Amino acid sequence: QVQLVESGGGLVQTGGSLRLSCKASGRTFNSYAMGWFRQPPGKEREFVGGIDSSGTSTYYAEIVKGRFTISRDNGKNTVYLEMNSLKPIDTAVYSCAVKYRSGNYFDARYYDYWGQGTQVTVSS
Repeated sequence: QVQLVESGGGLVQTGGSLRLSCKASGRTFNSYAMGWFRQPPGKEREFVGGIDSSGTSTYYAEIVKGRFTISRDNGKNTVYLEMNSLKPIDTAVYSCAVKYRSGNYFDARYYDYWGQGTQVTVSS
C-alpha cells in the first residue's frame, strides 16, 4: 500500500506561481510512476501531468504544457508540480496518484492510489 499527502496549495493572483508537493510512503518510491490530476469546482477530474519512475520521461496535458513542470526527488520520496503563469481556469483541487501498471498516463484508471488533494485558487 502507498500513502500520498499533497501540500503547497493556496491562493495566488493571475500570472503567479505555485509549487505543489506530494509525499509518498508505504512502498519504495522510485519503483512506480506518478501523476497529477485536478478537478475544478463542478467539473470532472482531468489529467495534468505524469512522470516515470526514474524521472527521465514526463507527460503533460496540452492546456498546461509550457506553464507546468512535473519533477521528482526519489531521495525525498516526493513528486512536485511547479505551476507558472497561473490563470483562473487553473482553480481546482489538485491530487497526485500512483501508477503501478504500464499504460496511458492520461487515463486515471491506470492509477491505483490517490492523495486527498490540495486546493489551488487563482484570483482575477
